Amino acid sequence: MRAVLHVCTTCRGAQPDADPDQPRPGARLMDRLSCDIPDGVEIRPVECLSACSQGCSVALSAPGKWSYVYGRLTPEDAADILSGARAYAGTTDGIVPWRERPAIFRKQSLARIPPQE
Repeated sequence: MRAVLHVCTTCRGAQPDADPDQPRPGARLMDRLSCDIPDGVEIRPVECLSACSQGCSVALSAPGKWSYVYGRLTPEDAADILSGARAYAGTTDGIVPWRERPAIFRKQSLARIPPQE
């Protein structure tokens, strides 16, 4: 089963008054993440993860696994996000050992949601 990395494309990041004619930071993050998708990971753009006050946000989920929401991200974090998604995809339960997580996943977790099954 594939892990799904949901990326909020409407996130404004730390720039709520950014130029409306420029792509939002969330859309720029989506573009960067789409360049090197790890095996076992599917990237899905979403319009809102309701973490608007937390900068750019992403969520990781998969059937039967714990799900996570991460915030305070930037397009420059793309490599670490992909590394964390790769590690998540390789687990059976969604729990990556703390020391094996990228620093942004250790420090910028907004929510952990139990498996539905």
